[in-house]
Amino acid sequence: MDKKTALYQKHIDLGAKMVPFAGYIMPVSYSGIKNEHQTVRSAVGIFDVSHMGEFIVEGKDAQRLVQYVTSNDVKKLEPGKAQYSCLPNTRGGIVDDLLVYCMGGDKYLLVVNASNIEKDWNWINEHNTFEDVTLKNISEKMSLMAVQGPKALGTLQELTPLDLKEIPYYHFKVGEFAGHDNVIISATGYTGSGGFEIYCSNNAAPEIWDAIMKAGEGAGIKPIGLGARDTLRLEMGFCLYGNDITDETSPLEAGLGWITKLKTDDFVGKDWLEAQKLEGTKNKLVAIEIEGKSIARQQYEIFGEDDRLIGEITSGTHSPSLDKPIALGYVDKGYGEPGTKIRIKVRNKWINAVVVKLPFYRP
Repeated sequence: MDKKTALYQKHIDLGAKMVPFAGYIMPVSYSGIKNEHQTVRSAVGIFDVSHMGEFIVEGKDAQRLVQYVTSNDVKKLEPGKAQYSCLPNTRGGIVDDLLVYCMGGDKYLLVVNASNIEKDWNWINEHNTFEDVTLKNISEKMSLMAVQGPKALGTLQELTPLDLKEIPYYHFKVGEFAGHDNVIISATGYTGSGGFEIYCSNNAAPEIWDAIMKAGEGAGIKPIGLGARDTLRLEMGFCLYGNDITDETSPLEAGLGWITKLKTDDFVGKDWLEAQKLEGTKNKLVAIEIEGKSIARQQYEIFGEDDRLIGEITSGTHSPSLDKPIALGYVDKGYGEPGTKIRIKVRNKWINAVVVKLPFYRP
């Protein structure tokens, strides 16, 4: 049976269209995807993303474990800083992508995708051969709200004594927020329009949601569903697990070399990734703009102008900001340069497209 977040009743009261997603009943839209998308780009929106998973890794060997199971260099983190990373598998693929928060005092918070909570938990525990480290899965106890858009800072500032302007991108603070203590306020997000993510206990979540909605009234705040979350992230070229990155795709193929640090420390899959970097990848994840109005969906085939099958689409949508169809897809590396003309088979017809640079949308 699908689970409900602590904010479920808020979504029902707001008239959200609810759908099953990653084991939860989640809001896909309230006022329409295009309207919600533009609200985040121009003002401020609030998302319930409490379906995400949270693990605590703590103890003298916590850094060693996180360094071993993730691709990025955890040693570069200091308390109050976060890092985007992935869990590589032994074949060079990706178990999941995640955020790593350095909480200080030999303690880390890992935030993983909702659909992979059990898989990730088992994977990390399987590779925990260190003596002084404790793992806790607190996913069922935590709520997460993303407040995104150019007016997010002004909306949230009146709810906390913390100076939000002093939190750089991919940094966070823990403190009082909307009358609740020990709230994590993180300058992160999945939209490309700036803003914060708010981690709190389930008990505090409904009050914090109401406080944010009230504080944002003057800025035109609206609740935003998972539909607009997808169009916003795709305009920025942010990867979605299960579409653009999977157990079969390498972070080097996916353009995630910047989070794949072939550091001196050993980590899961390091040998495989070192070899791939040396030899070069065969495939490349590229951004695609499409002529006309047809939308290229996942698994649609991509062809070169020479009619050669060169890859397939991983994500596609109509961009509300650009008013044109956009997509991500893997192609043979020789076809990956911006400006390369390609064709996509959409059902029984061909549509023309071109490889472009990311991001699609530039504020």
